[in-house]
Amino acid sequence: MPYLKLTTNIAIDKKQSPELMSQFSQLLAKETGKPERYVMVELSGGKDMLFGGSNEPLAYVECKSIGLSTQQAQSLSAAISQLLASRLQLPAERVYIEFSNCPANLWGWNGSTFG
Repeated sequence: MPYLKLTTNIAIDKKQSPELMSQFSQLLAKETGKPERYVMVELSGGKDMLFGGSNEPLAYVECKSIGLSTQQAQSLSAAISQLLASRLQLPAERVYIEFSNCPANLWGWNGSTFG
């Protein structure tokens, strides 16, 4: 049920994409304590984006999960920012991250919901 969507104006190489998605998937599973088999990751690079009046490298990240706590969001913010800095040379001050704690009864999977 954890879901991470990265949208950035940085072009992401097709060879780089699978490894980057795998790193985000492992990070999200570890930080949320959920099995990686439930984690979904989506990357969208090379987008036309502007932040603070500049099109310098930037990213918008959506991170959703059932039962996501404030403490987990804080830890995820640091971990996601660190991964973006190391893999895409993207400074943390050029990244917005939106966290959502989704109710289990409003998250569908396998023809039903988790609640």
